[in-house]
Amino acid sequence: MTKKIILVFFLFFSPYLVAQQVNKNSTFWDKVRWGGTGGANFSNRFSTISISPQGIYPVNSYYSTGLGLQYSYFDRNNRFTSHLYGGSFLNFFNPLAELQLSAELEQLRVKTKFTNGETDEFWNTALFFGAGYRQGNIIIGIRYNVLFDDNNRVYPEAWAPFVRIYF
Repeated sequence: MTKKIILVFFLFFSPYLVAQQVNKNSTFWDKVRWGGTGGANFSNRFSTISISPQGIYPVNSYYSTGLGLQYSYFDRNNRFTSHLYGGSFLNFFNPLAELQLSAELEQLRVKTKFTNGETDEFWNTALFFGAGYRQGNIIIGIRYNVLFDDNNRVYPEAWAPFVRIYF
């Protein structure tokens, strides 16, 4: 029940905060900051490629909100290949210049094909709360998936480190 209350609050009140900010000196798109995360890992046993572009809008000096896209490819040699794609809704709060608190709602579609011909397709929802150290355009921190359970087939752990870069 608590998870549902958090989701409702997150989904309904965050857009309201964005609508409150009006600045006549610049357009919406002039203020949007672009960035995200990405990575690649290759070995003789597996390969992974991931890209997550994000756009955030600074509502004021303390609060930003935005959207992200995600695509990941996994290839486990002689076992399976997976494609994960989806989006996320982002909220960042900076109570201090160096501290960023975050809430991210993520929805991913997972498609896995095994070498024996079997396939597995499902949706995965995650809600991350995080904290990070901010230095200029770079944020390094850790986040926790409050919707994580032991049967999760996307993330092996509820805790995950992150590095974000925005321009």
